[in-house]
Order: sequence, then C-alpha cells, then structure tokens
Amino acid sequence: MSTITQIKTYDFRFPTSTTLSGSDAMNPDPDYSSAYVEISTSADDGIKGVGFVFTIGRGNDVVCKAIESMSQVLIGRNVEELLDNMRIAWDLFVHDSQLRWLGPEKGVEHMAIGAVLSALWDIKAKRAGKPLWLLLSEMEPEELVATLDFRYLTDALTPREAIEILKEGQKGKAERIAHLKEVGYPGYSTAAGWLGYSDEKMVALAKEETEVKGFKQIKLKVGHNIDDDLRRLAKAREAIGPDVRLAVDANQVWDVPTAIAWINRFHDFDLAWVEEPTSPDDVIGHATIARAINPIPVATGEQMQSRILYKQYLQANAFGIMQIDATRVAGPQEIVLEYLMAKKFNKPVCPHAGGVGLCEAVCHFAMFDYVAVSGTMDGRMIEYVDNQHEHFVHPTEIRNGNYVAPLAPGNGTEMTLETAEKYLYKG
Repeated sequence: MSTITQIKTYDFRFPTSTTLSGSDAMNPDPDYSSAYVEISTSADDGIKGVGFVFTIGRGNDVVCKAIESMSQVLIGRNVEELLDNMRIAWDLFVHDSQLRWLGPEKGVEHMAIGAVLSALWDIKAKRAGKPLWLLLSEMEPEELVATLDFRYLTDALTPREAIEILKEGQKGKAERIAHLKEVGYPGYSTAAGWLGYSDEKMVALAKEETEVKGFKQIKLKVGHNIDDDLRRLAKAREAIGPDVRLAVDANQVWDVPTAIAWINRFHDFDLAWVEEPTSPDDVIGHATIARAINPIPVATGEQMQSRILYKQYLQANAFGIMQIDATRVAGPQEIVLEYLMAKKFNKPVCPHAGGVGLCEAVCHFAMFDYVAVSGTMDGRMIEYVDNQHEHFVHPTEIRNGNYVAPLAPGNGTEMTLETAEKYLYKG
C-alpha cells in the first residue's frame, strides 16, 4: 500500500502579451499561464502525478489557492484505493457540499478539482505504463462507466447507453489504435489568427502553417471591427486557397442580434465554422444564431463549465461543432461523459487547445474518442498553436498537420521544471 504524501502547486506565467500571441476581441493582452499541481506518493516507483488549469494571467492567483485548499484532504489517503475506483476521488471532491456551494459543479473550484483528478489519472496511467488515451481506451466499458457521474444526465444519456456505446467501440479498436500510431490525429492551426497581428504577419503565418506544416485548416480571430474582419478574411482565403478550410472565432464578444448580422457578412469565405459567437452560457442564443447563419456551422464549448451545459446544447441542437477544453471541467471523467454524449447526439468534437499544456492534454481525449467511442476522425480535428511546448517532458509533435500519438505513460502534461521555473510567478 502507498499513500499520498505531498501535493505541490506551481504558478507559471508566460509573457505572451508582449508579442500579442493569444490576442482576440475579448482578451487583448493574455499572458498564457498554468496553475500546475504535482502529487507525490510513498511508493518507491518515483512516479508523480501532474495536472493543471490553464489561465491567462492573474486567474492563477485564485486557481492555485483553490487547488491548495481542497487537495490537502488527500494527504495520507490510500493511493491504490483511489486508483482502483476513481469514482471515490470524484465523489470526494465534487460531492463535498461545501465546495459544491461555490458552483455547484462549475467555476474555479470545479476547475481546481479537475487539476487534482487529472493528476490522479496521470498516476494511474503511469503505473499502467500507458498513455492516458490508451488507458481509457483499454478499460472495460463497465469499468470506465463505473467511474462516471450520471447525475442530471439520464434524460440524455444513461449508464446503460454509455456501456453500449463503449461496447460498440470495441469493434475494430485494434485497427484504429494501429492507424492512430501510424498516421496521428488531424490538427488545425490558430497561429496566424491573433487580432494583434498585422495583415502581413497573418498572411505569412497562414502560408507557413498550411504549405510547410501541412495543416488543412486555419482559424482567425474576429469581432473587433467588421471592416477589418472582411479584409483579413479575404487576404487569408487568398493566401491559403480554396482547398484549405478557414474558421473564425469571436471569443463571446457579440450579443445575439449583432452576431447574426455580423456573421451573415461572412458567407463569401466558405467558413468551416464560427466559434463562440456569444456567451457560452446562452444555449437558446446559440440555437438562434445557428438557425440564422445557416449553412455556416456554430462551434462552441471551450468555456462550457459543466457536462450539464453540454447536455442542454446537444438537446437544443445549438451547435454544429462541439468543442471541449481539457481544463474547464472536473477532469477526465467529465470529459469522457462529454464525448459519450456527443456520440449519442451524433456531433463531431473539435477540441480547443493552444495554451500552456492544452495541446498535450486534450489530444488524449480526442484519441480515446477515435479509438473507443466515435470510431472516426471525419470532421474532427484538434486546435494547435506552437506555445510553450518546450517546457514539457513529452511535448506535442506535429507531423504533416497531424498530432503524433503520444506513447509515453501518463497524461502528457508533465513539465520540465528546470526550464519552466524561469516563469514561476513570485508576486
């Protein structure tokens, strides 16, 4: 038996605002940041579990404190008991009534819970000697479903339906694992799209990302000025040609009528989707926009705070493209539920990524989905931006526009502290 002996947090902040990398209509000066947690045990295997929450600056103050305050309940706990039944760990935090009062099941506390649960899953995967995507894919359907919390979901997805989806996903699984290891998983690039970039820099990056790196889709930020948007979209479409997909992202900047009027001026650019046109909490607003801008699909999800919102969006058919974020909800179990619901409602999932550790983390869930849930990559891709990958022990690798499947044991988010500590925030 081993026990949890220490939980340590790190507050890493990278000055991306100095280059305007990450700038958009809602967030003009982000400093990409990681509230990073490390769990140590008494086992002599040297394994530490890591998790994190991505923020864009001072939010780390709050998230790190939340992780520190809640995680101490794990000190002295039996590691094997937690790893053998991850539902215990979920219930320990998510159903702590005093933590729930702050949400319930959303916001800073929920994200902090996700960091801690991710670190426990990291230990589980490392002890199994498997990358997280493969660990999840090879769990028996009943075993995986037993870790999941279906409270508030059974009008949309029941445990029995989830087991049936995963059992159906067993067919051809070995072939998909081999294909994933050989080819990888499609990515798309947002590197050219930041609002703070000049037209010349945007065009040069758009060409580099597609012609050199092989991405089949790029994304531009929009929503600050309609004339600027129309000019930039025209230049981007000319630069990448008709065969590369082009998406746009408004980062929640519009109200519903403005979104409809603005987006309906984009029909000439053959858009793959328009992302986050309004508040992520506005299910009916998104459904209204989706109907009004058809055939341009709506994509959203990176800021959705719980599986309950995903359920409502799916039931209301409020988006055409479902997105997820690796650190917005309470860890792997909630993300697995999101993918299972997407399969039930037949919606493609294109995860949000790009910030510190998001590419490294979220690819595991997209790959799990391909191997064990949806069984397809059609219409699916993972966002990519080349930010801070050099600080990770096993950084994301892109080959011909595809994410190379990670093979190292764990969830992929372990940082090289010797390099990252240069960016440790000291107040």
